[in-house]
Amino acid sequence: MYADACVILNAKHGVMAVPTFPEGQAVTGQNQSALEISATSLVTLNEMLAQVTYSSAVYLLKMQDLVHFIFEDHEVMFPITIQKPSIPVLYDPGADINSMVTIVTKTFLRYKQLAVLIKSIREKYPDIQILIADDSLKIEKVEGHNVYQYTMPHAQGWFAGRNLLVSQVTSKYFLWVDDDFLFVKDTSIEKFVEIMEAVPNLDVLGGAVGGDQFYFTLEHEVGAEGEGGCLSRRKKQRHAPLDGYEDCVLVDGVVNYFLARTDAVRRVGFDPLLQRTAHSEFFMDGLGRLLVASCAGLVIGHQKHRSSRQYVRFRQNNQVKDKLQLHYFKNYLKCVAF
Repeated sequence: MYADACVILNAKHGVMAVPTFPEGQAVTGQNQSALEISATSLVTLNEMLAQVTYSSAVYLLKMQDLVHFIFEDHEVMFPITIQKPSIPVLYDPGADINSMVTIVTKTFLRYKQLAVLIKSIREKYPDIQILIADDSLKIEKVEGHNVYQYTMPHAQGWFAGRNLLVSQVTSKYFLWVDDDFLFVKDTSIEKFVEIMEAVPNLDVLGGAVGGDQFYFTLEHEVGAEGEGGCLSRRKKQRHAPLDGYEDCVLVDGVVNYFLARTDAVRRVGFDPLLQRTAHSEFFMDGLGRLLVASCAGLVIGHQKHRSSRQYVRFRQNNQVKDKLQLHYFKNYLKCVAF
């Protein structure tokens, strides 16, 4: 038994206090940054420590304070996260697939392919909402039940169109499809939703396009002090199986056919500087912020390739050099391997 057991706590950005304690025990520095607690036994000291409260003395949305703890010859430091509470943002779960999911696609000079896609969607989902972002040279009006076409200035680009579309989604989930995809017999949005609802931590779930289940992991190595790191993409690599789903694996990025939680994607966004060829870049920005999986049984078809010369001319301007310069600066990198 200790005659006197004493602990000293020091904080930088907050104050501490012991609301109540037994008679005969001592607390000095109540509601100050330095708090000293003395007790007649370790048992009593631990009971008093269990009551210590910490209150931030500064206003910031999120930061950390390091509290210095001293007991006899022992010293430790432990972090306290100071964070302003946020309120929940909820989505109406909806009564059916039409209210839970919005189909979104970006189009550019491919109205024939887009018409085929929409027709195939309507054969399986007559009422689901379809959103289209269109930055074609000459806009052709796309009409249809519950189809909304958002026109953009000419050639604003791939990711600018994605941002526009996601900003207009009001459902809990959205399904991304390219404008030359094709809903086939085994295409099922319900299967996507079933998995996403069963795994609430999952943010993005990809499938297979024309039989190709493309997915990848990203490996980021932090560079030495004063220099950027290295990022590499590992095709067909996975982190682990998705528990409960034998055909699904946890990865960092998936093919251009995926169901996503609207709020999760909005937090990451799509960099509008990437105009022509971009996809993995979204998952690079979402690394560590999005939980991503890919499933073999979630399928969609791909139309036969038939792009115009004008489309190919824009597409071949692939911005590879500009993309690398952007990554080196924005992501603080010295090397990128796709």
